[in-house]
Amino acid sequence: MSLPRSPTLRLRARGPLACFTRPELKVERVSYPVMTPSAARGLLEAVLWKPAIHWRIERIHVLKPIRFLAFRRNEVGHRAVAPAAAVVRDGGPVSPYFADDDRAQRNTLALRDVDYLIEARFEMTAQAGPLDNLTKFVEIFERRLAKGQCFHQPYLGCRELAAEVLPVADPPPAEEVTQDLGLMLWDVEYAPKRNRPLFFHARLEHGVLAVPDEPHALSAQTVEGAA
Repeated sequence: MSLPRSPTLRLRARGPLACFTRPELKVERVSYPVMTPSAARGLLEAVLWKPAIHWRIERIHVLKPIRFLAFRRNEVGHRAVAPAAAVVRDGGPVSPYFADDDRAQRNTLALRDVDYLIEARFEMTAQAGPLDNLTKFVEIFERRLAKGQCFHQPYLGCRELAAEVLPVADPPPAEEVTQDLGLMLWDVEYAPKRNRPLFFHARLEHGVLAVPDEPHALSAQTVEGAA
């Protein structure tokens, strides 16, 4: 049985820098030429996230030329781990963490001066309550977007690359670019034992990336071999 779905909703996102990292390149960050569907879903969830709905990306319009920018930045190799609850409760040694000893310079190939128009819909989930309905969430989304309200700072691929999200009103036309983008990350299927990346064959047609409803399930080895 098909789930109730909303009409197509639109959101515009732009920023000075973006990096939608290719998963087959593990050390140096190299961006896809276009925003990935999972990154677009993250922008929509920053505006409106509820357990009762699940966002589905339909199309991503590229409103500015695709331009790359290379730079180097400092990154740490590990996360600072919080002490165990027993150590906090009973006392004990805490392993110190010094970022200066774990820092390394890595290259980043990012996108510069990006502007996207995202078309998406949401579907009601099994967690929807008796008072939840499509009209309610459509109105909440449009109201929050118009007021600039977000649950957290929207970003373009990396959390430090902040995005400006705004309603769509008289947007510029999409760039006249047609390009085969190859395999692109669709989303990640999270599971208790092992997460599974999902990919699809992406193609930019006159500046518009059409996103399928169902991706292909490919292993990381398959993606690396195809790259």
